[in-house]
This record gives sequence, C-alpha cells and structure tokens, in this order.
Amino acid sequence: MNRAPSLSPRGDPTSPGSAPNPTPRPGALRRWVLAFCIIRFDLEQGQVVEECYPPDSLTPDHQLVVAFSSFPDSMSHHHPRHRSSIHDSIFSFRFPSADIRDGFVYGYVFNRQRQDERLPRGGEQKSVVILSHFPYTSVFRPLLQILGPLCFDIGRTALELVASHVAAWPSPVPGRALDLPIGGAALRAHLPPAPDDPAPAQFPPPNASVALGLFHEADLFASFRGILLHLWTLWELMVVGEPLLVIAPTPTQCSEAVAALVSLLAPLLCSVDFRPYFTIHDPDFTRLNSLPEGYRFPPMVLGVTNLFFLKALRNIPHVISVGSPSLNATRALPASPRSPSTGQISRPGRQLLFDRLSPSSLLNAVKMRREGPLTLMTKHTEAIWSSYNPTTKPDTAILNRLVDAGVSQRIDESMSVVNNEILRRHFLELTTNFLAPFGPYMRATTPSETNSPFGNPPALPPFKADEFLSSLAARGPGKFLSKRTRSNWLDLYRRFLEGKNFMPWFQKKRAAAEQEQQRLWRQARMSADIQKLISKMSELEIVDSFNAIEQHLLAEIESANDSIESSATCCKLKADLQAVFKVLPKDLQELLLANPKRAGLLRSSPESPKLPGHPSIQCMVIHETMLSFLPL
Repeated sequence: MNRAPSLSPRGDPTSPGSAPNPTPRPGALRRWVLAFCIIRFDLEQGQVVEECYPPDSLTPDHQLVVAFSSFPDSMSHHHPRHRSSIHDSIFSFRFPSADIRDGFVYGYVFNRQRQDERLPRGGEQKSVVILSHFPYTSVFRPLLQILGPLCFDIGRTALELVASHVAAWPSPVPGRALDLPIGGAALRAHLPPAPDDPAPAQFPPPNASVALGLFHEADLFASFRGILLHLWTLWELMVVGEPLLVIAPTPTQCSEAVAALVSLLAPLLCSVDFRPYFTIHDPDFTRLNSLPEGYRFPPMVLGVTNLFFLKALRNIPHVISVGSPSLNATRALPASPRSPSTGQISRPGRQLLFDRLSPSSLLNAVKMRREGPLTLMTKHTEAIWSSYNPTTKPDTAILNRLVDAGVSQRIDESMSVVNNEILRRHFLELTTNFLAPFGPYMRATTPSETNSPFGNPPALPPFKADEFLSSLAARGPGKFLSKRTRSNWLDLYRRFLEGKNFMPWFQKKRAAAEQEQQRLWRQARMSADIQKLISKMSELEIVDSFNAIEQHLLAEIESANDSIESSATCCKLKADLQAVFKVLPKDLQELLLANPKRAGLLRSSPESPKLPGHPSIQCMVIHETMLSFLPL
C-alpha cells in the first residue's frame, strides 16, 4: 500500500514552460534538498557517481556512502526474480553527517534493474537518489516517482529541471499540509510536526492524513503482516530504545519496516539511531562488528538484507525478519498455513491465534527457537527472536477488527488501507495514554484574574524519576493501559526513563512548554487593564509592578523587530509603565527620573526611547481595547 500524497496531473512536467527557473539558487534548493545524484553500477569500478547536482555538493566520503547505499546488497539471501526486463524499486537510507544540524542525511533511492542479454552479464543497474536533511518520505517518495523515470529518459537535464521546481517551493513548515508544484503535478503532503511543537497530540486526529510523528505514511499492516501478534512487543522495544536488527529480502521491505517501527512511537520523538537500509560498506559497520563479546549493543535499529549481519552482529539482542522473497512481498499472505481464500472477509487476528497453536506452527517455533536467527540462512520466514519480557498484551479486539481479502491485489490493497488505519489509530492511542502521566510536568499555565501578569511565570514542576515512579505506582497506569498491560507495567516506565528516547523527548517538550507559557503571559500582559490592577494593589505591589513592567519593556526593546506585534507590545508596556509611574509617591518619581535611561522610557511623547545599538521604535496610536486582538 502506498499512502503517499496524491499527484494531481495538470500537464507535462517536462514541458518547457513548466520550469520556474533553469538555474535555481543553491540556498533555495537546500531548504528541501542537499543533492540529486545518478549512480551507475560499473562491472569493473563498482558503484560510480555519474551525476551530482548541484556540483560539488557532496564530500568524497559522503559520495562513497551514498554510492554503496543506493543498490541492493549483492550478498542478500533472496534475489528478486523478474518476469519483465525492467524492475524498479524505491527505498531509503540514513547516515550520520557532522555538516547537518540534526546530524543525519536521508537518502531516497529509485533503483532500476534492467535485464538485457545484449548487455555484459545480461543486465545493468542504475539509481537516482535524492539527499535531504529531512525525513519527509511523504514528499520525496512521490517526487522520486516523477524524477526516477524522467532521469532514464532525458538524463542530467531531469535533475536540473526538478531542482528548479524544488527551489521554488516555499520553506517547509513542520506540521502543515503543503501543495508543492512540480511541473504539471502537485504533491500534496502533510509534514510531521517539529519535535519541540508545544501542541499536545490530538486524539483522535482530525483526519487520517494528519501526521503526528515521523513516517506517518508507513504501512504497518503490510510491513508486519506475518507477525502481527508481536507488534506490541515491537512497540515496547522501540519505546525503551532497545537495539533491533530488521532483516528483509529487499531494501524496499527493510527500509519500509524500519520506517514503520519508528512510526509506532508517534507522538513520541524517536531518539534512537535508525538506519532504514544498512550495508557492510557503512562507516559504522567496522565499529559495530568489532564490539567485544558480551558488550552491550548501542541503541540502534538496523534494516539489512545481507544475511552476513546475522553472524557479524551477534551482540544485537533482538532480531525480526519481515517481508517475502516474492515480487509482491508486501502484499503476500503470512507464511503460516492458512485456509484457501474464498473471497469472503475473514478475521486475520483470530486466524493468527489458531495458526499459532497448530501442530506445524508449534514444530516450526521449536526449530526456530533452537536454531535462532541463523535459520534464515536456509529459508526466509517472518519471525521475531528476542528474550524481552513485554508488559503489554496483544489487543485481540484490535486484531479481530482487521479484515483480509485475497481475491485480487486491488481488493487486498484496499483491505490493507483499512487495516493500517486501525493499527495506526490504536498505537497512537496507546502511546498517547502511555505518555499521559508526564503531562503535569509540561503543562503551561496562565495568570489568574486575581494575579498580575507582569510578574514572572511560575516554574514548571520539577521532575524526579523516583518520585514520579512512586506516585505512578500509587495511582495506577490509567483505565486504558490497565486493560492492556500485565502486572509488571511499572517496569515499562522504568525502562523508558532509563532508555534513549525519554530525556530528549522530555527536554524538548519541557522547553516548548516553557516557551508556550512565556507566550501566554505575554499575551495576558497585552490584554491587561492596568488601571483595574492598580486599584487593587498596595503601594509595595505598585512599586514591584513598576519594576516588572520596566524589565519586560527593556527585554522587548532588546529583541524588537519591525513587526506590528512587537511595536504594539512596546507601546502597551510603555503606556502601562507611565500609568504606574503616575500613582507612585512624588519623591520616588524624582528618584526614578534621575536615571536617564528610565527617564527616556517615561517620556510622554509617542516616540520610544533610542537605546544604544537599537533603532527607535515608533509607538503607533493603538487603542487599548484593540490590543488584545493583535496576534502574538
């Protein structure tokens, strides 16, 4: 199933009039894309970067990583067998880079394998790659569906043509739906929210297209169709940040499975290092391969196709195998014995339970447990090997809601869409309820009607892990989780606090809450009736309010820009400062005016003071009753 944003044809993307600018500005292009590449597999030289646009946009080391990551691994256990002479596939990879703010580069690959007896060895391979610092699969996958075939038709010109369209796109806005023109088509995508977005995840989401985390478009049902009963275990492994090796027959299947695993965490931020397609040529492979026996494997999720990793990375504690060697792997039925399809909708969840208890399945389970993941060396099967003791129980009600129909691929894909929405909604609700106990520690407050908004906002409650766990143990996990977890549910929270995902997520949400609180208090100051507040204050409180308003005004001037909001804020604070000054005792007024800087703030002229190094801020005549309507 492909839940990528729709393409709306409005003409020919290669038409001359469709390109907004034949030579895009590099800065404008880098808002979305770092580079476009065409990579050819040469029989003598290996992977060769044939074209790179913009030129010199990649270092030699990055070119090497990109080249080796852009082709199916030659040592994969299952090679695709194509009936046609051309086989196209799309997959993704990720590698670290010190030159990128977030530390990683994302690669999106359109790979074409062409069989032709007239060619050396009967075929050739070539890949078109988009490199970006954003994990926007919902944008770059459909873009590849346009760029890939176009590159094989017109070559390098396609890179320049698509780059000119991308450079004309507006800057990406996390959490927003965007229409991105590309020649005669429009890519409609809903970008995932920023990690520091202060808005809490809305459940249920307003519609299925709203992304509440990374890789929202990933197909959970198709990726894990053969191991649905283990989805809750996989969710826990991702939540606590355990190392995980994902093995699949093809790069497409393993990269989609890794993306699906990351998407299980939404709306939780994934801080574990994940590699959708990892090869032995990755610079980190040497380090991981040389870990001493018994050494704890670093928290990583690795998607691989090369079975050599089963022996090379023996320290990794959790291994799952997904996908099918057949061409329509993501549409294939589970490997376990099943009754022939009659065209009627059945219950795959209930069938999975029956299959699990069948004699053949029990024998296979014993054999797989005895041989471990190395059993994949002889035959690929969808399974999980892990000694992890999960606290979450598979939700049979959810499994029984899944539908299955195998009459045709079209019906099967329709059912996959339905099933994916059911699973996506459930795990979003599961994660949201799991994170709910942390809500009080990141909840912004607003000043009450009886309190002055000119004071400093109260600090958010301090977080101490031991106190949190004790309090949570006393009140319980909540109604939703209590029905779906075992008696050791508190261990899941303890592992989460100790894992890789907790602190980065908590710190970002905490900082976002503090920023939101500052915004709310600033908004309250703009709408405050200073005369009403003064009438209820003592003389000491009036003096304190004067000092507080003065500090807020100076801070606003320090950070002032030319926006209407900033000018209006300065004008409102200055008017409030003057109003408080007028009710102060005369001797105190004279003492305050002895300071030239303060005297400038208290001038009654409409022009704000000129502070050293800052342009003057013109106070516009704005009625106080209108200030509360200005956006902040």
